[in-house]
Amino acid sequence: MHPLPKVAVGRHLSSESVNLDNYRSWAGDALTEEIRQLCKDLHGLRVCNLNATATGGGVAELLSRMIPVYLALGIEADWRLIYGDKEFFTITKSFHNALQGGTLHLTDATEQAYLERNRQSAEMLPDDYDIFIVHDPQPAAIRHFMNSGNKHKWIWRCHIDSSAPNSEVWEFLRTYIQEYDAAVFTMKAFQPGDLNLDRIVFIPPAIDPAATKNMELPTDVCHRAIGEMGVDLHRPLLLQVARFDPWKDPLGVIEAYRLVKKARPEVQLAMLGAMAGDDPEAWGILDQINAEAVDDPDLHVLTNLTGVGSMEVNAFQRTADVVLQKSLREGFGLVVAEAFWKTRPVVAGHAGGIPMQFPAGYEDCLVE
Repeated sequence: MHPLPKVAVGRHLSSESVNLDNYRSWAGDALTEEIRQLCKDLHGLRVCNLNATATGGGVAELLSRMIPVYLALGIEADWRLIYGDKEFFTITKSFHNALQGGTLHLTDATEQAYLERNRQSAEMLPDDYDIFIVHDPQPAAIRHFMNSGNKHKWIWRCHIDSSAPNSEVWEFLRTYIQEYDAAVFTMKAFQPGDLNLDRIVFIPPAIDPAATKNMELPTDVCHRAIGEMGVDLHRPLLLQVARFDPWKDPLGVIEAYRLVKKARPEVQLAMLGAMAGDDPEAWGILDQINAEAVDDPDLHVLTNLTGVGSMEVNAFQRTADVVLQKSLREGFGLVVAEAFWKTRPVVAGHAGGIPMQFPAGYEDCLVE
């Protein structure tokens, strides 16, 4: 049986790790050296990060930048993808929605399909690691099916706002999450009150200023990139960068844009999103957005399938007059940090980890 696929991060650059010194200008000498000292005792530690997709979501983006840093610190880190098909990812997207408070009634068939895919992934998962970090609900039950006793340490990393989960779905998943040694949430408010583990910690994510999406870009490069996508550089531009997901309220964004357009007819809206392999629901949302854009040449809908990559997102974020993130539920909202890094004004939903990113005195830019 073949092992679960490993994501080769950075190998296309003929480099297995980044140079930590490249971050000194942002982190400073003291913090850079502190990180090195803290990791001295971790040299050679084998860590496996496990999630559902290599592209298209915030988790994949975080891991693509974190794994090279692990390697630079002497930690032998891998990133593997669980086994899944359309049925499985439809189920796990419904679990994702339910953890954020969405409605879902579990059936025996749903539970069994979810558990069977986790069991199959467990059979294909090499066990020669010291620590497994399992991200979000898709692979949450895999710990249950690993017959390795206490040989490894297991951490469940939840990136979702699970502060008020659907009780039926949470009760089902909690059975398996309780088997972990520790859990990590973005903020304390996200921890369900009835989760009892020996160690629970709260760590917000961060952006990487050295990443293609965040590095400095000359203005002429930005203008050329977005001009080629059909945007009029001489008129104001609103922007939302987000997965095509009902919790990102894309139709609400379009409604807000049209309200603005009544007062400022020249305004444009660009909606950028990546299609993730573990999110079948996104295609239906994209169809709804495209239907709204059919008769509106000022509404630009762009995806990774139409040539939008990290550099193009960077260019749009640096050029937009206002960046929107109209989330109804949110884990952290890395795109808010990205926009602030590029000194763009942001109007965003008062959801999840977004408010913690706003400086004091700017609460009026958060909307309910």
